[in-house]
Amino acid sequence: MFIAATEPPPAGGAALDQVIGLTAGAAIVTAGLLWIAWAHRTHRIEWFQAAGERLRERTDEPGWSSIPTLFVASSLIVALLGFLWDVSLHAGRGRDAGPLANPAHYLILYGLFALFVAGMSAVVYPRDGAKPGIASVRITRNWYAPVSGIFIAACGLYALIGFPLDDVWHRLFGQDVTLWGPTHLMLIGGAGLSTAGIILLHREAEFSEEWRQRVPSEGSEIFHKIALASAFGGLLIGLSVFQAEFDFGVAQFRMVLEPMMIAAAGAIALVAARLYGGVGVALYTAFFFVIVRGIVSFVVTDVFGQAHHVFPLYLGSAVIIELLALSRLKDKPLVFGAVGGLVIGTVGTVIEKLWNDLVFPFPWPQDIWLEGLAMTLPVAIGAGLCGALFSMGLRGQLPSPNVGRAIVVGSILVTGAAAANGLYATVPDDAAATITTTQVGTDAQPEIMAKVSVPADLIDDNPTWVQLTAWQGGSDDKKGIVTHQLQRTGDNTWESTQPVPVGGNWKTLLRVQDGRMLAGVPIFMPADAPLDAEEVPAEPQFTRDFVPEIEILQREREFDAPAWMWGVANLIVLLCSIAILAGISVAVGRVSRSISAHGAGQKQSGDAPTLTS
Repeated sequence: MFIAATEPPPAGGAALDQVIGLTAGAAIVTAGLLWIAWAHRTHRIEWFQAAGERLRERTDEPGWSSIPTLFVASSLIVALLGFLWDVSLHAGRGRDAGPLANPAHYLILYGLFALFVAGMSAVVYPRDGAKPGIASVRITRNWYAPVSGIFIAACGLYALIGFPLDDVWHRLFGQDVTLWGPTHLMLIGGAGLSTAGIILLHREAEFSEEWRQRVPSEGSEIFHKIALASAFGGLLIGLSVFQAEFDFGVAQFRMVLEPMMIAAAGAIALVAARLYGGVGVALYTAFFFVIVRGIVSFVVTDVFGQAHHVFPLYLGSAVIIELLALSRLKDKPLVFGAVGGLVIGTVGTVIEKLWNDLVFPFPWPQDIWLEGLAMTLPVAIGAGLCGALFSMGLRGQLPSPNVGRAIVVGSILVTGAAAANGLYATVPDDAAATITTTQVGTDAQPEIMAKVSVPADLIDDNPTWVQLTAWQGGSDDKKGIVTHQLQRTGDNTWESTQPVPVGGNWKTLLRVQDGRMLAGVPIFMPADAPLDAEEVPAEPQFTRDFVPEIEILQREREFDAPAWMWGVANLIVLLCSIAILAGISVAVGRVSRSISAHGAGQKQSGDAPTLTS
């Protein structure tokens, strides 16, 4: 006799009172910030200017750079903690009762709003016609703003827009309990790309009047170098959040995507860090990533008591890039970027496989090797080239516009094609699994062992996985994700080696990934009144059809929405994403041209500062 599930939270969009509350709160905060901006620019207040001057005394950077840096550093850490806490809550406990019912959302909202404020503080700080740096953008007759500040503000706005759009999305298509929902990608994509804006802002600050008038000290120089290297670490973190479902062991997409995403993030951040930052900065970037992600994982798991997650290492790839930089290739950035991407996509991926197989829930099996390599290599090479372009832009040494555009557009197209290939999955026709369950738990906490039989020749000798997954059934004393690989007992039979929970709010299923096949069979699903869904019981023996996994894992999603509406909605998100990518390209290009025209193709020391210089 299974324990009854608690009353499920409502599905679809947020309750009207929460929508009104969030809208009113955002309006009040926005009005207050607009008043501060107006009062600062009209000299009605001076404390904002004074704050920037105090920070300049400690960092040598002008207020329009030091204030945003402080905001971004705090906002992204808070947003990262909230994001991974939110993923663990959804994976472990299911959907929310509303945006204000999830404590992680408050951290995310603060982080994203502070990110937008950071960008806007760079925009509004310069006043009285002062030009911030050499790449500033004229807004009015006597108002100029750093182009990187505008980009950071755009990233924050892009991410913030994802919140109300997410509610609209839920009303149209149901709740998509997955990290890779289009509006979810807006939230994390905007925050992740803003880290590139901070690196660019630091570079603009080095050509400001305040920087030229500084009296260098050992403390300020060390601070500047560490801040720069940490910004590259933040870039690596921002580019790696897209992998979080794999980190938690509940990826809803084919595993060939994981090594591709790891190699892409590593190639962009590590190549750029080493080429621009100097000796040791690629290693520092990887260590920064490991330390920050390790702390966040500890807080989410051991302090908040939510589902455990792991993360890529990147240290092997960082060592490879540092060693590669000892060669003459470092003097040819684009060649270095391409070769760096190549070695990260091959040797670096092998090192990550060793780490993945040691600590991640599921290894990278032979089933994904060939296809994974075919996807990872071109993407990693393109990412390495983009990392090299970024470093060249920071030095004012970008190649001709046609070359730069070809690299960026080509890399986006290659990555898009590889991702589309990875997302393409099939479900076998007229195939079913026969499952025999044995009760091994208690009435209070029912658990089962399972034996599985499938049709002959459905699954080959080396599938990616044949596993049982139970999730979204957690409570205050039980984490809500249980996954394990089944043990093969015959050509077409498997059995579990540890119990999995059923009953209550647990959603328990058989999952099979073999080549392009990505299919599932429900074992137990609770009744869900808001979805008008009946219970799927875990009977002693049953035969059920294989269905697309997302029909089980994303039970709340509306699959009957008109195709044109789904297409238009995704197109809007895609166009917004392309606009953000175009924004960073324009910002880097503007800074690079300004540096080149200023006659400073390299840093003022004649070479990039390093952590060891």
